[in-house]
Amino acid sequence: MSSDTPGFETLQLHAGTQPDPVTGARQTPIYQTTSYVFEDADHAASLFNLQTFGFIYSRLTNPTVSALEERLAALEGGRGGTACASGHSAQLLALFPLMEAGDDVVASTRLYGGSITQLSKSFRKFGWGVRFVDFDDHDAVRAAIGPKTKAVFCESLANPGGVVTDLEAVAAIAEKAEIPLIVDNTMATPYLCRPIEFGATLVVHSTTKFLTGNGTAMGGAIIDSGRFAWTRGDKFPSLAGPEEAYHGLNFSETFGDLAFTMHAHAVGLRDLGPCQSPMNAWLTLLGSETLSLRMERHCSNALAVAEFLEAHPQVEWVSYAGLPSSKYKGLADKYLPKGAGAVFTFGVKGGYEAGRAVVENCEMLSHLANIGDTRSLIIHPASTTHRQLNPEQLAAAGAGPEVVRLSIGIETVEDIIGDLDQALGQAQKKAAE
Repeated sequence: MSSDTPGFETLQLHAGTQPDPVTGARQTPIYQTTSYVFEDADHAASLFNLQTFGFIYSRLTNPTVSALEERLAALEGGRGGTACASGHSAQLLALFPLMEAGDDVVASTRLYGGSITQLSKSFRKFGWGVRFVDFDDHDAVRAAIGPKTKAVFCESLANPGGVVTDLEAVAAIAEKAEIPLIVDNTMATPYLCRPIEFGATLVVHSTTKFLTGNGTAMGGAIIDSGRFAWTRGDKFPSLAGPEEAYHGLNFSETFGDLAFTMHAHAVGLRDLGPCQSPMNAWLTLLGSETLSLRMERHCSNALAVAEFLEAHPQVEWVSYAGLPSSKYKGLADKYLPKGAGAVFTFGVKGGYEAGRAVVENCEMLSHLANIGDTRSLIIHPASTTHRQLNPEQLAAAGAGPEVVRLSIGIETVEDIIGDLDQALGQAQKKAAE
């Protein structure tokens, strides 16, 4: 290597994965096992007491999964990582050590529809509250933080509308309130944006999307910056107080900047159980090796498609931060200098029915509820991914009735444009009937 700090492309190939010490296999093996033999009774006891690092049971730790955790932490510039079953389980595990019944989170209105529902409906059963705020309004974010607020939550690049969050400004607000900023970096990936460099405490991912990159494996991850002092005040007793299940062990005192990551494995995965399978971790490791190459093509194709749609007579508007016309172009240049991502929305003239018609008439673009595939994908959020939201929430999330969401793949860009062009033409004919 040419320097002490390997480049991103080197890390995406080498971080977390050394040749197998037993066989010499260069690709990380799939350790498809539930459990591991202990050396003796003392070794077993030290593992269960968290006095020794090692493998106990694959719900907690697994060599293939650990390799993925190390790689993702390196790519995000974090201290430690925790892989889990899905992006939603990553959000659960991220909040679990921070929250008690009666606490709340301040979250952006511009989130994936499933995240809005998770925060506002399902987490309510735990006694966790949420205040949704337009994160473009920093005064509103500041005002929403109360004495029981334990985290600020946003997406670096919002799904579905391609809205860019001013991470540095929001991080400063969270820091002043002495609470962590949690950033979902799924849409941007660490190749386009590294939120920890702008003040994020925790970064969460749905590894299902661009990190795996081919629609084969469900997964999630939490990357801890290792920079937050959980001992400040008495806000986070799970991380800075005695843990009864480990005979009074204090995670912050014992593990320092690895406190959150250790807790996420030793308590979160132990008790909540949403572990990632070794096979899915292996597929994500494999996909991550080409992340930079794919993201470059995703972004160049997306910009070309956005420019085409912006000039199309059947399109009312395009929300893509890479366009000069976007209000988020300046933030995109700052936080996503290599490209504004592959997912964006546009509004079809004719509203709800026209939006559905465009989706139904695409021939090459796949109509499905995913993003981040090598293939181009299309969906009508108001009737699918964001269907559970009311009209006000749909508007706030950028998923109104006329909105179509695209996840642009790495195909020949002229073929993507051609398919969208004919689909818009078919939608126009249907509207005229």
